[in-house]
Amino acid sequence: MMKVIRAGALAVAGLAVVAWAAPAQAQKVVRVAYVTSEISPQAQQSQLFVKAIEEALPGQFEFRFFPFGQLGNEQTTLELLQLGSLELANIVTPVVEAHPKLGVFDLPWLFSDRAHVQKVIDGDFRDEIIETAEAATQVKVLGVYENGFRHVLSPVEIREPADMKGLKIRLPGGQLRQDVFRMLGANPTPINWTEVYTALETGVVDGAEAAIYGFYEAKLYQVANKLSLTSHNYAPSFLVASNAFWSQLTEEQQRVFIEVGQSITQATFEAAEAEENKALEEMRVSAQVNEVDFAKFQEAAAPAYDKYIGQFGTDWIDTIRAGLE
Repeated sequence: MMKVIRAGALAVAGLAVVAWAAPAQAQKVVRVAYVTSEISPQAQQSQLFVKAIEEALPGQFEFRFFPFGQLGNEQTTLELLQLGSLELANIVTPVVEAHPKLGVFDLPWLFSDRAHVQKVIDGDFRDEIIETAEAATQVKVLGVYENGFRHVLSPVEIREPADMKGLKIRLPGGQLRQDVFRMLGANPTPINWTEVYTALETGVVDGAEAAIYGFYEAKLYQVANKLSLTSHNYAPSFLVASNAFWSQLTEEQQRVFIEVGQSITQATFEAAEAEENKALEEMRVSAQVNEVDFAKFQEAAAPAYDKYIGQFGTDWIDTIRAGLE
């Protein structure tokens, strides 16, 4: 049985209670947290996973969803997992930032499109990602999916690197992403996501960087009408379980959780693509959407790879690029 908990007070109170069912009750209560909305890839992935588990292990769990960061931001969510105070979560940034080698996902213009990503993520490379992420975070990784390619929305059409020069762009992410935008002549500007609409409307910033669903959900295309599909970064999402929860599952339950986590990968990509296409169709009514010269951006951003390669070599980069063949 799935439940979406929407009241913040209930979410806080939920942390104070024991997550396990009483001995007389067959079901285990499993909380699933993510910071995004119900139209996000993270929500879709979590729901696909839960549906498949309920079909494979009927009556054994009661899943409760906590969207919109009701249990805290992503870092807090990871900490709750590490403490054993939360069962499942779908998170992005804290995992990618947990180990410098996972910073490969911050390297610009490395993945060409969703098909390229899927070929790489759904192959043997996934095992290396999972092993690295688990060692760095001390949580159990059940699936590696997508949080989407990131693009730029602004009042100016961007087609090649020179078009970025001088633009003040609201930009989250780590130092590498900031450095890349500076390298291209843009001025990264830190602004809380909830303030971006007003910042674009008033000219505090010239543009914003995000995934399609973020632009769509925040209706930013109403105040900046040029969506340039830069696809400069691809961000994976990670469906993870706390080790405390994992250790209390039976061997059969663990086997099913792992099998389901991997088997839904194709469905998660299809769901993300469908939702993105729907959002783009609606955004095109108010905004112009354009492609960019991928090769020119890739060439301009090449120096950003030097530090990563100096530390970790090219093995992961080579594996990812081989996915284009």
